[in-house]
Amino acid sequence: MLDQTKAPLLKALQESAHKPHAPFYAPGHKRGQGIPQPLADLLGSSVFRADLPELPDLDNLFAPEGVIKDAQELAAAAFGADHTYFLVNGSTAGVMAAILATCNQGDKIILPRNIHQCAIAGLVLSGAIPIFINPEYDPLTGLAYSITPAAVATALKRYPDAKAVMMLYPTYQGVCGDIQAIAQLAHQHNIPLLVDEAHGPHFAFHPDLPPSALSVGADLTVQSTHKVLGAMTQASMLHVQGNRVDRERLSKSLQLVQSTSPSYLLLASLDAARQQMALHGEQLMTRTLYLAQEARSKISHISGLSVLEPATTPGFFALDRTRLVVRISELGLSGFEADEIFHQQLGVTAELPTLEHLTFIISLGNTEADIQQLVQAFTTLTQEHYRPKCITRLQEAIQQWKAEMLFVHPSSFIIHPALSPREAFFAPTETLPVDQTLDRISAEWVCPYPPGIPALMPGEMINPAAIEYLQQVLILGGTLTGCSDPSLKTLKVVR
Repeated sequence: MLDQTKAPLLKALQESAHKPHAPFYAPGHKRGQGIPQPLADLLGSSVFRADLPELPDLDNLFAPEGVIKDAQELAAAAFGADHTYFLVNGSTAGVMAAILATCNQGDKIILPRNIHQCAIAGLVLSGAIPIFINPEYDPLTGLAYSITPAAVATALKRYPDAKAVMMLYPTYQGVCGDIQAIAQLAHQHNIPLLVDEAHGPHFAFHPDLPPSALSVGADLTVQSTHKVLGAMTQASMLHVQGNRVDRERLSKSLQLVQSTSPSYLLLASLDAARQQMALHGEQLMTRTLYLAQEARSKISHISGLSVLEPATTPGFFALDRTRLVVRISELGLSGFEADEIFHQQLGVTAELPTLEHLTFIISLGNTEADIQQLVQAFTTLTQEHYRPKCITRLQEAIQQWKAEMLFVHPSSFIIHPALSPREAFFAPTETLPVDQTLDRISAEWVCPYPPGIPALMPGEMINPAAIEYLQQVLILGGTLTGCSDPSLKTLKVVR
């Protein structure tokens, strides 16, 4: 039984930071002595003393034999994995490595159409062919949920040579699909289930949260420890169990996508976050769930607002109740407009605005005062002077948006790109006015942001619905990333 009270990497970094010696190694600021004064004023001096490279006492991320190995073993035990890898390039690196570890060029991988853009980067790097499944879309809420077991079964029947299934669990809004059934389907075909669990690292620590991906059969899962737990931004973990994923190839794949100069500040924060959850996780999550319920209850009683609750509908198997999704469209405001009012005037910043909703992450770091301020902000938002005189334009825009959503039925509809993302990414290209790009093959990905889910990607045929959807995002205050022209006046296509 491993001793979860220990934090071996954190302790080693602390000792190295206070060890007196003359530093003739990188980084150039030499334990903070050369840091620009404005930066030192902002962050203090102690953090720079701990900004150290791979010194002998601190182990090596890519060939761990000491404190990193010990820290990763403790993390595996805490999160329920056979083996855990620390990530300093975020979950982005983990998702890319998962695809690189399981797919060769030309291999097929089944994944949801609303996968994060880092998975598309993994497809470009690996040369794998995506078999996209549309997630379930609920026109009543205007939200996309998870892919369903039925859709995965159809895809596996049509493409029995697929090398892996990847799913998103949970979605940005905290919606969880039937991951156990999907894992069983993948295993019946003797292929791994890979999970982008970026927003679910807390699931393993409380019975009132959805089950963790590993606990219900996932072979590999990537978690953004920094998103909802106590690690620093960009610090994530990749967990693996069983023998369906080649560990040696996975390790090599991680070396391709991670920095050769990993930040020990990030690595130590993973060790500390694991220790915190292993020792106090259930207590911290009990308090977090209480705060979330307080917010949910009070906001749901404010006129004109509604809160996403669990539903018995395809693609909606469970809900992370620490994720608060508030529908505000009845106020006559778009989520983008409300988000700006919150941030600029009311002292509250959401995680994600969409056309009809604001999504908030409630985590172990939030306080009662935060919840009070959030509820007060919503109370203020509903006051008459924030409501537009006429809401017809917004209502029409919402209906148009829903009609043009890319998440169309049936959910078993499978999208096969005209070219692989890799072929399109490296193909000769030309830039054309957007109205001349219909029925051409996209050479770039276009992501409404947030949350960074591509509406167009390299290799995909450009269709009118996609263009109208993206233009509507811009009209209603959203932004586009990933494309060379974020105003969407032009698009880059395969020549």
